[in-house]
Amino acid sequence: MVLAAGFGKRMRPLTDRTPKPLLPVAGKPLIEYAIERLARIGVRRVVINLGHLGAKIRDYLGDGERWGLEIRYSVESEPLETAGGILQALPLLGEAPFLVVNGDVWCDFDLASWLARPLPAGSPGRLLMVPNPPHNPDGDFGIEHGLLSGTCKPRYTFSGISWLDPAILRDYPRARRCFGLGEVFTYNEERLQAELYEGDWCDVGTPERLERLERRLSE
Repeated sequence: MVLAAGFGKRMRPLTDRTPKPLLPVAGKPLIEYAIERLARIGVRRVVINLGHLGAKIRDYLGDGERWGLEIRYSVESEPLETAGGILQALPLLGEAPFLVVNGDVWCDFDLASWLARPLPAGSPGRLLMVPNPPHNPDGDFGIEHGLLSGTCKPRYTFSGISWLDPAILRDYPRARRCFGLGEVFTYNEERLQAELYEGDWCDVGTPERLERLERRLSE
């Protein structure tokens, strides 16, 4: 699943008329890098959630045929945040564990390595963590014995890339439809696998970070 329903408020005015996943970086929309990477590792079905200006994303990506995969869409009539959006899309995702990739993240991590290492029985998921960027100096979680920890130091930043079992969302005791993955991960600390990736990663959350990624990819 590619998450693409956010408003992109920190990217305004760029996102007033263009959804953040369609902002161009080095000649192509940001979300296209994610679709291409998934196609290269053999993914054949992608679910994308749509919110702010979502019709433009659907119009650009279509059914996914040009990348050799099928794209299905989960349209959100109201903001559901990251976890709420995935929960709504579960009927499209099926019963097996699935990859989740933020549509505004660029990363050269080898996702195929995860597909080659299935989740252990009973595991709710696996998170990719990265060293803390300047905009998140305190990090999100630690890693202890290969598991996510809320107390272990040092703390790292969640990359926006995960492999989740549907049960982690289906069984979460939520109080509302709109809720984020952060609280779901906190609830499942010491059960979620976590690993650190120190390669190339960028969360395109501001115009300045978009410009830095543009320079990096253009070079």
